[in-house]
Amino acid sequence: MASLDGLGAVAYPAEGGAAAVLVLAHGAGGGQKHPFMVATAKGLAARRISVVTFDFPYMRERRHMPDKAPVLEAAFREVIDATRTWSGTAQAFIGGKSMGGRMATHLGAQDLDGLLGIVALGYPLHPPGRPDKPRTEHLPSIRVPLLIVQGERDTFGTPDELRPVIATMTANTTLHVVAGGDHSLAVRGRQKDQSFAGVLDAVASFIRANQPT
Repeated sequence: MASLDGLGAVAYPAEGGAAAVLVLAHGAGGGQKHPFMVATAKGLAARRISVVTFDFPYMRERRHMPDKAPVLEAAFREVIDATRTWSGTAQAFIGGKSMGGRMATHLGAQDLDGLLGIVALGYPLHPPGRPDKPRTEHLPSIRVPLLIVQGERDTFGTPDELRPVIATMTANTTLHVVAGGDHSLAVRGRQKDQSFAGVLDAVASFIRANQPT
């Protein structure tokens, strides 16, 4: 089995001992070193959540176009397997930003072994301006708890667009709305740091609530 180092993955061990581990995938336009990814991983580690990040194959190879879903899913699975060895537990949470979160839901819909829950940070419900192209067919197949953190101004799908989709799902799904947030969960003005801290708190609370006792 490949190691985290062999896969180019980066581990952010929890400060003060791990409460859980989250494998976090990047979005389509930026890899694991993107400031959002690094800040999220460090912020969760400070909240006693170990995080593992990685780059999908196209990002490692410096290609602009993301790989097809089966390739992304296979790469995600490989890192999850390596994370289980690194953490010493078969159980984990998975998630990601935008495309990475969507791939996490794909794996959740496939009944990934040992999966405790999914975190989607800015779920790409549809391409901007194309609500007629929903990316929702697999969502009702998810059985594990799901947290969706969505910006109020997200052009890939607003919280109001997500709510009727969530109503079709059987999984215990939590929608955390970032007031004034865009697809990157960014807000304007002085509330930026406070808003991001609220996102991290919501993710940490979701993971703790779904961690086995």
